[in-house]
Amino acid sequence: MENHIVIMAGGIGSRFWPMSTPEYPKQFIDVMGCGKSLIQLTVERFAPLCPMENFWVVTSEKYTDIVKEQLPDLPECNILAEPTARNTAPCIAYACWKIKKQHPQANIVVTPSDALVINTGEFQRVMRCALDFTATNNSIVTIGIKPSRPETGYGYIQAAEQINGTEIYKVGAFKEKPDVETAKEYVAHGSYFWNAGIFVWNVNTITDAIRKFTPDLAAIMDEMSRDFYTAQEAGTVERLFPTCEKISIDYAVMEKAESIYTLPAEFGWSDLGSWGSLRTLLPQDEHGNAGVGNDISLHNCHNCIVHTAGEKQVVVEGLDGYIIAERNGALLVCSLKEEQNIKRFTLKH
Repeated sequence: MENHIVIMAGGIGSRFWPMSTPEYPKQFIDVMGCGKSLIQLTVERFAPLCPMENFWVVTSEKYTDIVKEQLPDLPECNILAEPTARNTAPCIAYACWKIKKQHPQANIVVTPSDALVINTGEFQRVMRCALDFTATNNSIVTIGIKPSRPETGYGYIQAAEQINGTEIYKVGAFKEKPDVETAKEYVAHGSYFWNAGIFVWNVNTITDAIRKFTPDLAAIMDEMSRDFYTAQEAGTVERLFPTCEKISIDYAVMEKAESIYTLPAEFGWSDLGSWGSLRTLLPQDEHGNAGVGNDISLHNCHNCIVHTAGEKQVVVEGLDGYIIAERNGALLVCSLKEEQNIKRFTLKH
């Protein structure tokens, strides 16, 4: 049974403006200042699990050229272009129906393209453990991240009884993003984990589940798949994919299926969902400031993040808890306390 990796790369990363824009979103940017974009880091950490021809990227049709440029070893036919965004269930269904047509026993990991993992060795061990389980069980495994704080920005997975001889637990419940007090209770309880949005399954398990719980979506995929790997595929996808309901895989399958499991893990994960989360992951000076750029000089500044990779020199004085970010002529100066409003601020222009 061969492994396949499906990378979801269609998001626009609106909370990371101006570094991330709808034309060039964060998954294609060197967010960490390490010389590699987030999608390149994603492929790199999965590389030991399968050959490059078993990687698949589902993205907006307007990003396919960027994917080709950043992942030149990825077969072009493995870049699946969505004509329009339809949330994660249609995205995942498209990839899994496509894989199944030529690899009917494939074992699949589905992952976001824009997360960060610090301990890649432990990450690979966890992925192999999950893949071993789904190779012999008609089950879905989600990766649960051991919470390091009472985070309100993530959904949670409640782990129930442990499966004998494994690190895997039956899922008791999926929980929506909590308020602060509920998040504190989750962390104190010890059996709640962040939902990383990483899923592992056999291709037959997920296609059967979609067929059972969202038959309309399955019917569209069945019709689309008749033209997979033919000259008609692009036109058929262009015509049929936009007819899919906008629905997440959580609502479509996860909250309804019976054989759902979680593998709690700890490998230095972050979804990099905000400037504040990025600041905590970058090296900081003695005043809590973090920066990515060529020549950044901070004076009387505390708890700031500066991301100005395109500028030759940046000088900041007297700020506490601020974002200073520049890209392609657009500049953001915003309090970290207001970062959830960045999308609203930028929509006015």
